[in-house]
Amino acid sequence: MHPLLLDVTERIRQRSNATREAYLAQTEQAVIQGPVRNQLSCTNLAHDYAASPDHEKLILRQNHRAANIAIISAYNDVLSAHAPYRDYPEQLKKALVASGHIGQMAGGVPAMCDGVTQGQVGMELSLFSRDVIALSTAVAMSHQVFDGMLLLGICDKIVPGLLMAALRFGQLPAIFVPAGPMPSGASNSDKAKVRQAYAAGEIGRDELLKSEMASYHSAGTCTFYGTANSNQMLMEMMGLQLPGSSFVNPDDPLRGALTNAAARRIGELTALAPDFTPIGQMVDERTLVNAMVGLLATGGSTNHSIHLLAIGRMAGIVLDWQDMADLSGIVPLLARVYPNGKADINAFQRSGGMAYLMRELASAGLLHTDVKTIMGQGLEPYFKEPYLSSERTLGWRPAVAESLDLSVLAPAHAPFMREGGMKLLQGNLGRAIMKVSAVPDDRWQVEAPARVFTTQEAVLQAYRNGELNGDVVVVLKYQGPKANGMPELHQLTPALTNLQEAGYRVALVTDGRLSGASGKVPAAIHVCPEAVAGGWLDVVQDGDVICLDGHHGELTVRADDIAQRPRIAPVLPAEAGAGRELFAGFRQLVTPADQGAVAIGWD
Repeated sequence: MHPLLLDVTERIRQRSNATREAYLAQTEQAVIQGPVRNQLSCTNLAHDYAASPDHEKLILRQNHRAANIAIISAYNDVLSAHAPYRDYPEQLKKALVASGHIGQMAGGVPAMCDGVTQGQVGMELSLFSRDVIALSTAVAMSHQVFDGMLLLGICDKIVPGLLMAALRFGQLPAIFVPAGPMPSGASNSDKAKVRQAYAAGEIGRDELLKSEMASYHSAGTCTFYGTANSNQMLMEMMGLQLPGSSFVNPDDPLRGALTNAAARRIGELTALAPDFTPIGQMVDERTLVNAMVGLLATGGSTNHSIHLLAIGRMAGIVLDWQDMADLSGIVPLLARVYPNGKADINAFQRSGGMAYLMRELASAGLLHTDVKTIMGQGLEPYFKEPYLSSERTLGWRPAVAESLDLSVLAPAHAPFMREGGMKLLQGNLGRAIMKVSAVPDDRWQVEAPARVFTTQEAVLQAYRNGELNGDVVVVLKYQGPKANGMPELHQLTPALTNLQEAGYRVALVTDGRLSGASGKVPAAIHVCPEAVAGGWLDVVQDGDVICLDGHHGELTVRADDIAQRPRIAPVLPAEAGAGRELFAGFRQLVTPADQGAVAIGWD
């Protein structure tokens, strides 16, 4: 194994020693107590069993080896990725009964589509929805009648929220059940060009809508490599999903077989079975290092520089952006999927997919292969891909020996880049994350005068007025978690890309987030401390020269008087409408982005 990978892992372990020890002690105590269902009163149990069919009541009453599995679903019709989940609970219940177990639809969690709310006020609830999902999952599991969890979630904040809650019930096993990406439609690069043309005023709304609907055209995950598909990659990297289950299309017969197999497997992992594997003991610092390696090797969503920190906290593990930055120096970029390339996630799957990727990383000494997963001890099962035999039986076979498309998936010895897809920037403006996997190498460094804004609309209006035509660093402040919930700012990407393609040196500096689909324009995002929390971003003025340097990890304003400038209390827009007023408490409690932007307790 690479010595730096071992050093980072050990550093995390030592940093987390006290919190991890307390978490494991809590989890172990719950394991020793055994399934709480056996300790509930008859009245409690009668309420739980009341609506079950008679044959399921019989199983629960008479078979002491029968597990009761909670199904937590984020199904709704708004998210194309989650629409296939409509029938999953019944399918999972049938598969569980066939294995001698019971499944109950324990609860539904909210799931918002960032694609629908992008650029709208509802996006200010997006990040906080992760914590709401965690709370909702905890409410469902608080009945304490379950022996394990099947978690139905795919998209942006849903998977992190589900996992955060699952780790707080660390005495139970949990498996994530994906539904797969939609088939390829109009290419993501063509879609981006149409967006840029619309931003430039060259086409109208009808043409834009036609293009968007040709890209987002059916049930399944969006095909670009944003946060949703990054989630799926992470769940396999962490051993929380069946091997090779992430990117099988919803209507592929293999998808149904994998869903049934997930139900069978969870029954084998409970405290009532020999292979008992509670998630709290399974997910450790090695698991999270593997997740960070996967994120860097694929150029995944920058949102996970926040989510992984929040997930780790729930298991008593303290991650820091420096961990990711150090790993980025040794982890090569092995995938080119839009926005890091022209291909989509279906091309990644056809090229060799997760099995090939994980085997390559392991062979380069960049994964902890001795971790525990839902498949047992070790990562080796994840170096195989699922298939259906001629008898329609599910099996796994070794990953392809070589990438089937070297423009999409590269071997570890000949990567697209020798370093990972994210950088940590630091300087007198604080700390920030920069995604470099989709940015041309000659754009990693930008030094230009600042134009300071407080809203996305103001940036776009300045663009439409021609005020940004020149080398410029767009500074957008008051977009952090305490200010307005830290919305994604993907709405700015087409305009800034147009400026860049016109030949100007352009960059974005913000305490907000960018979409997982962003990346062509150099950007310092998640700036900490944020402007409303005492960050120096708050006193940057128009004309200040800002240096953003991905090569040397620098984020600096060239102003000697920065520390002497007076601070003026920001005038923030009223946080009302679209339910935003209900989240005032979250904005007050939330931790900084470099601590996971968590608004709920975990101690």
